[in-house]
Amino acid sequence: MLSDRRQRVLAALIEEYVARALPVGSRTLTERYQLGVSPATVRNELSVLEDGGYIAQPHTSAGRIPTDHGYRAFVDNLLQTDLAGDDDRYSPVVDQLRRSASELDALLEQTSSALTRLTDCLSIVIAPSVLNLHIKQLSLISLSSMRALVVLVTEDGQVFNRQMEFAEEVSGDDLAHVQHFLSDVFTGKSLQEIEDGLGQGMVEAFRDPLVRMALDEVLSCLQESEQSRAHRLGVSSLLSQPEFSQSQALLPVMQVLEDDTVLLQIMDEASRQAAGVPSVRIGSENDAAALSGVSVVASRYGRGESAGVVAVVGPTRMDYSKVIRAVRIASSALEDV
Repeated sequence: MLSDRRQRVLAALIEEYVARALPVGSRTLTERYQLGVSPATVRNELSVLEDGGYIAQPHTSAGRIPTDHGYRAFVDNLLQTDLAGDDDRYSPVVDQLRRSASELDALLEQTSSALTRLTDCLSIVIAPSVLNLHIKQLSLISLSSMRALVVLVTEDGQVFNRQMEFAEEVSGDDLAHVQHFLSDVFTGKSLQEIEDGLGQGMVEAFRDPLVRMALDEVLSCLQESEQSRAHRLGVSSLLSQPEFSQSQALLPVMQVLEDDTVLLQIMDEASRQAAGVPSVRIGSENDAAALSGVSVVASRYGRGESAGVVAVVGPTRMDYSKVIRAVRIASSALEDV
């Protein structure tokens, strides 16, 4: 456990390193931060912090930089303080997001964009799983005698659509009959329930080729949506960071973030946190080796099995205070969708 003075020295060093991405010396800390101690005391505290593994000296004559262990101590102390005090200044962002996005997909995309602007990092917003969402409305819209549009609306406002083409002409009356039947069967049920074969008379009715075709299109529509749940924005923001000024340094990070297994791990970590408290994985704490040079701040939103996740990925030298606040605000904006 660090003393208050060492916490202040560590926090000042991290703030300086986050701002400039350069090793920090004792003179810089003494001149730029009101630490209330002599330069000799600052040098002594830096030596103690280095011995404890909180900071490191990359070169013999250089200043110090934070280690993952140092960032962890800083973040843990930060999370124990009240971060809600400044949240009100972000409320206009939340209000604007909710007003400007009438559909969930648009809200997720705009939330991801807002996160990137607020943090200068990569943002990932994972939509709730459609597998456990109940269908609110199903429509089959005739585009011609040979084509129709399947439109699905889920209980949380997500809208999915997919075109279907017929081998033979289909009348509007036949299409309306199929829509009426499928609406009766699907409305109020989840995809998982439908795939498990729930619903009276489903097996017998699905022998009708047109009904079977429409069913296949509905299931395909939902399954495709399930596979593209993550909204990612901000790669250019990461490329502007000194750590990733060379694009090949960022490539392994992006490749591993395309892996659904990694996203599920992030989601699982966020779900174990207390309400309103984001999870923070710093550098080597990440399970994936490719993420050892970045930190991931994530928070769950929504309820039950259909919850989603808001996450920010950036260099370990990120502004943790700003990122944690931004993730909390984004999670709050999506909480009641």
